Amino acid sequence: MFTVFRKEINSFLSSLIGQITIIVFLLINGLFLWVFPLGFNILDYGYASLENLFMLSPFVFLFLIPAITMRSFADERKAGTFEILMTKPLLDLQVITGKFLAGVALVLFSILPTLLYYYSVYQLGDPVGSIDTGGTWGSFIGLLFLASAFVAIGTFCSSITQNSIVSFLLAVFISGFFYIGFEFIHSLAIFGRFDLFIQSLGINAHYTSLSRGVLDTRDILYFLSLITLFILLTKVSLESRKW
Repeated sequence: MFTVFRKEINSFLSSLIGQITIIVFLLINGLFLWVFPLGFNILDYGYASLENLFMLSPFVFLFLIPAITMRSFADERKAGTFEILMTKPLLDLQVITGKFLAGVALVLFSILPTLLYYYSVYQLGDPVGSIDTGGTWGSFIGLLFLASAFVAIGTFCSSITQNSIVSFLLAVFISGFFYIGFEFIHSLAIFGRFDLFIQSLGINAHYTSLSRGVLDTRDILYFLSLITLFILLTKVSLESRKW
């Protein structure tokens, strides 16, 4: 597993796509949060808060993470190296986990520089340090869980096709549905007393909950369950080659 992890990390960091992903994430967030005079601008917001960062980042990740994961298995199949990989003394689950953890690590590399935003807002507060530290760290944890779920979904999508573009589009659609799809369904108010249950199936409800700074076990279990589900679906997809 760690061999696959190292291989994927080296591949990400030595390729343009890995570097571009980190740069684009930081550039988009930096421009919207500090430069563009739009609703996300922290300096115009008037409060010592990184709330806008955590509102914007999921939508950026919605497109960047599928771009990271679309090549995980699709390119292996297309290049003919998938069969070679599967002959290694590794279980399918170890290969999947190695690729998944590499994707999460790249996302973590993208998130870490935004800690400078926290320090900046902390210093800009009046008085200094008036930022909601608990809510901010909860939001960072929630963002990492959300991104990990997107990586798991993207890895699954890459395992069911040889076409990277198809993998990308599928990952964007499925990730988007889990992030905001259930919010739209919930808003239809046609499920009666099951409305809250429908809402709880979506990522946004649990991401928002973590953003309050309270690490609720239900939210953590939700993300872990969603990640596990798509890792297992990826395993089933890879095992289908033997059928």
